[in-house]
Amino acid sequence: MADNKNLRINEQIRVREVRLIDDKGNQSGIVPTMEALRMAREQGLDLVEVAPQSVPPVCKILDYGKYKFENEKKIKESRKNQKIVKIKEVRMQPKIDDHDLDFKSKHVRQFLDEGNKVKVTIRFRGRELAHTEIGEEVLKSVLSRIEGSFAMEKMPSMEGRFMSMILNPKNPPKKPPVAKSEAPRPTQPADGVPAAAPEADAAERKPAVEAGKAPAAAKQPEADA
Repeated sequence: MADNKNLRINEQIRVREVRLIDDKGNQSGIVPTMEALRMAREQGLDLVEVAPQSVPPVCKILDYGKYKFENEKKIKESRKNQKIVKIKEVRMQPKIDDHDLDFKSKHVRQFLDEGNKVKVTIRFRGRELAHTEIGEEVLKSVLSRIEGSFAMEKMPSMEGRFMSMILNPKNPPKKPPVAKSEAPRPTQPADGVPAAAPEADAAERKPAVEAGKAPAAAKQPEADA
C-alpha cells in the first residue's frame, strides 16, 4: 500500500516519460510525461506516480484528493484489525516451594488463556549462578503444570543473572458473536389482518338490533272470558 507522503503528482514528476494508466484503469503504454500531464488536466484530474521504483515509473490519471482519502482509510482499517499481543512477565526464584510454584503457574496459564505472550524468568542471586540447572528444572515444572495451553517461542536461555523463556498462547480466545436483539412483533393471523381485541370480539358476538325497531315484547297468555 503506497504512502501518500511519498507520492509525486503533476509537476513534481520530473522524468521524461512514464508508463501510463488512464482513469479507466487501462494501460496506455509509455508516453512522454508532458503528454500524460496534458491528458490528466483535460479531464480535470491529476497525474500520480504510483510506482516510482519501476523503469519508467508507473503513473495513473486519477482524482488525487479522493485517492489520498481512500488510501488513508485503508491504512487505518489495516491498523485497526492488527491484534496487539502483550507480553506478561512472571518472575520467580530458583529455590521456590511447590505452593508458590503452583500459584505462579496459574498466573502463567491465565495470561496465556487471555491471549498474551508470557515471559517466565528465573532470577539468580550470588552463588545461585553456579547452579543454573536448578532454574531449568523450575521452568520444566512450570511447563508440566500448564501443559496444553502454550506454544514455545523461545527456549530457556541465560541473560546475565536471569534465565527466561517466552511462551505463546496455543489457543487464543475468540470474541463471541454479538447477538442482535429484535423487538417483539404483534401476532398476525394468516390473512395479515391484526387480531381483534377480546372486548371487540365479545361485542361482535352480541345480536344486532335493527335500526328503528324495538325489541319484541314477550307474548302474554290470554285471560279466560
